[in-house]
Amino acid sequence: MFNEEEKIRYSRHFILPGFGKQAQEKLKKARVLVVGAGGLGSPVLQYLAAAGVGKLGIIDDDMVSLSNLQRQILYNVDDIGKPKVDAAQKRLKALNPEIDIVAINDKLTKDNVEEIFADYDIIADGTDNFATRYLVNDACVLFGKINVFASILKYEGQVAVFNAIDKSGNRTANYRDFFPVPPQPGTVPSCAEAGVIGVLAGIIGTMQANEVIKIITQTGEPLVNKVLLYNALTSKSTVFDIEKDAQNPLNKITSLADLQDDYFVKTCDYIPEITWGELQNWKQESKSFEVIDVRSIQEFSEFNIGGKHIPLETLENNYSDLQKDKTYVLVCLSGVRSKKAIEILRNKGFEHLYNLKNGLQHLL
Repeated sequence: MFNEEEKIRYSRHFILPGFGKQAQEKLKKARVLVVGAGGLGSPVLQYLAAAGVGKLGIIDDDMVSLSNLQRQILYNVDDIGKPKVDAAQKRLKALNPEIDIVAINDKLTKDNVEEIFADYDIIADGTDNFATRYLVNDACVLFGKINVFASILKYEGQVAVFNAIDKSGNRTANYRDFFPVPPQPGTVPSCAEAGVIGVLAGIIGTMQANEVIKIITQTGEPLVNKVLLYNALTSKSTVFDIEKDAQNPLNKITSLADLQDDYFVKTCDYIPEITWGELQNWKQESKSFEVIDVRSIQEFSEFNIGGKHIPLETLENNYSDLQKDKTYVLVCLSGVRSKKAIEILRNKGFEHLYNLKNGLQHLL
């Protein structure tokens, strides 16, 4: 049933041929979790909220930074430094107060994924790293969730629907049928390293939201056993088929623990990250660690948060004062140079290293 405000709000859906009140009722009963409230998550969340998805979850442990605003249209300058999930929840609640919006300010891990996914039927994957992308896929397969996937890089994007239920009642192809294992470290750059045209996030994110709506309302033909590729430079889309792979590693496992190393060490070269808020908590708890700032001399002199200053270009031959049994947090402006610094120190035998996620840019 719909109240009077809902009847007005969704009136264009009610009169839409092949949709109507029946489809809107399905949206109202739907439970969707969006993993990542960034470039893709911004349009996905806005359109699913506007469409009337009854329960909309958001999980992200990041804070809004100035560099986000080029493509993450859910936020504005007043949100800089705030947790993304809190800013998103506030904005979405203003857009549609009729729905339940759940903000989860946390990182998705193998330890919490089962509990978090249990409250939702469809997972919309808007992550920006391979470790979490494979975790989302594998958890969806193991726990019986539909994975609506999207990714963007430079001028190209991808959209697909994984682990849906076909007409025979069987699960369709998943991400590991497309890419069985994560790429080798350093072979695929991130958006922070290679860039992305801002409007692409909106194009691909709305396509992703559309796939979620099609699945919920059982309208149209979702991208099941298919992957859509879009090129923003040519405005051309290509759809190709994928088949289930008999060698898919998920065919032989029953627990995420079986693939723990696969996510975070062997192939993804996982780098532990902490947020600015977590760093402040470490200080308050008197945790034993030291900050290493790898920015240039000029950057450090203009603004710094203390700690050691070792410019990235000198680190290779300037680490003798560091102790291998000590915990270090590497920082730079955006988090990119500090990751490279961690790679250098790892090759020197250092293990207790953390990267400050998104760097110091939100403080400037």
